[in-house]
Amino acid sequence: MSSRVVLITGASSGIGYAAALAFVRAGDNVVATARRADRLEQLAQAVYVLPAPRGELLTITADVQDAAAMQNAVQQTLERFGRLDVLVANAGVGHRGSVVEADWDDVQTLLRTNIDGVLHSLRAAVPAMRQTGGGHIITVSSVAYNLTSPYAALYAASKAFVSSLARSLRLELEADHILVTDFLIGRTATEFNENRLGGGKRTGQHTPTMSADRVAAAIVQATRHHPKTVTLRWFDRLVIWGNILLPGLMGRIARKQYR
Repeated sequence: MSSRVVLITGASSGIGYAAALAFVRAGDNVVATARRADRLEQLAQAVYVLPAPRGELLTITADVQDAAAMQNAVQQTLERFGRLDVLVANAGVGHRGSVVEADWDDVQTLLRTNIDGVLHSLRAAVPAMRQTGGGHIITVSSVAYNLTSPYAALYAASKAFVSSLARSLRLELEADHILVTDFLIGRTATEFNENRLGGGKRTGQHTPTMSADRVAAAIVQATRHHPKTVTLRWFDRLVIWGNILLPGLMGRIARKQYR
């Protein structure tokens, strides 16, 4: 397949930004959404200087917390390109801090972005994919999705929702020829950690870190090969399996690190 139409949320920085560039380089047409119009303009300038042949880019200022905004983004996608083949539900925020004492505005932002935002994106995209006979959904979750994680519990729970949703949605949409791939992402060098909500510790200086470009390349590859789940590094697999086999130990490590 070539010249697919790809909608990416949270495309103003980090993984979303890198994924937009990677898909355009691959010849796909990209619809990039984010809240920050100035960052989307920077993305447009970066695409402009890419060598031909390349795909097209459409930027749309939209907040995933707003269902109507995501419906409008999909409508603009159809008006411009006539179809939607891939959704990369990437927009998300982090959080550290106590479940009980966390600022409620931070909690609402976390849940409305990481949970409502994914739902709004999916509910807007799936009907458009059905119109043209199928598609592919990429959910961007975290290795923390199954982590016993004191003081990062709210974020981990939001990603548990995303991964659980992806597993069920894969079966729910099977008859519509819509595939679902869940990415379990470990620590990545982006602004995500700097912008994390809450008053908890900013830790992880010694945790192996990968580039956003590496994740973006894997996302593009996944849309060609359609895996159900992607975990990019052995270190991240160890984190996931450690919490399956030794959740108490992993929880104590997390409590010491994050408190």
